[in-house]
Amino acid sequence: MNLSTTYLGLPLKNPLLPGASPMAHKLDTVRRLEDAGAAAIMMHSLFEEQITSQQLAEFAHTEFSADSSSEASSYFPQMKDYALGPDRYLEQIAKIKEMVAIPVIGSLNGISMGGWTDHARLIQQAGADALELNVYYVATDPNESGTAVEKRTLDILEAVKASVTIPVAVKLSSYFSSPGHFAKQLDASGAAGVVMFNRFYQPDINIEELEATPHLELSNSTELRQRLRWIAIIHGHIKASIALSGGVHSFEDIIKGIMVGANVVQVVSSLLKHGPEHLAGLLADFSRWMEAHEYESVDQMRGSMSLAHCPDPSVYERANYLRVLQLWKI
Repeated sequence: MNLSTTYLGLPLKNPLLPGASPMAHKLDTVRRLEDAGAAAIMMHSLFEEQITSQQLAEFAHTEFSADSSSEASSYFPQMKDYALGPDRYLEQIAKIKEMVAIPVIGSLNGISMGGWTDHARLIQQAGADALELNVYYVATDPNESGTAVEKRTLDILEAVKASVTIPVAVKLSSYFSSPGHFAKQLDASGAAGVVMFNRFYQPDINIEELEATPHLELSNSTELRQRLRWIAIIHGHIKASIALSGGVHSFEDIIKGIMVGANVVQVVSSLLKHGPEHLAGLLADFSRWMEAHEYESVDQMRGSMSLAHCPDPSVYERANYLRVLQLWKI
């Protein structure tokens, strides 16, 4: 039985890899992930704000100037709050690359055009085999059009690709009006892969202190359905690889992701809950299921449940919508 797959042009021994998370901060944890069967190591994101803060600090060291954005910058974490600063991030990539025999994928997170995109080149020089570009942007300006939001991401992709020769994947939000169409735009612009989807962390409201408070909640398997739907829609319509990210907690979730068309399935919350060794259990259960159902390879399974097998996907979606509404009986 052949579990191998290809993602971003990289040959992988299986389709299961840890998604971007703090697990890459510790070399011991990285080793445990590889031993458990991880197909690649995903770095935690290096944020635009970290890079620009360092650049401003270096500028302030040589130029005496007032901090014109002290109020705005107070909303963001201080540099000491980040586990890995820009320089240590690059060092960590180099250390991991020397230590493991599997690909290492960097992650760069930003929302504006600027010098921070030059760090894509430094990430490549540090040894990364590929790069995941995470444009985590919430369009809060009612005057900003959807077209402008899409152009922002396409422009950043263009800037990053101009800096590197390694493959670049783009991690998408599910809030685009037509994720399938935008995935095709990214594909046409040279993205080697699309990752569906980013998780927007919604703030809560403290009604006593009258302030918004950050709230982190790990995913659960119900979040998988949105990913399955859109990957099933775009499978067969783009050349770029597809990664499913969000809501993967069981071997059944992995199977579903591949059946709708994903090249790889990323796992984070499940590993944060149960530890890196949980990955080995997921892989073992996945392999047993494939063998029991007489699948010879992951490629044989991929896309078997995508909407490409439906003559008119819009009819399928409409019929499913109507059926769901009839399930609830009073």
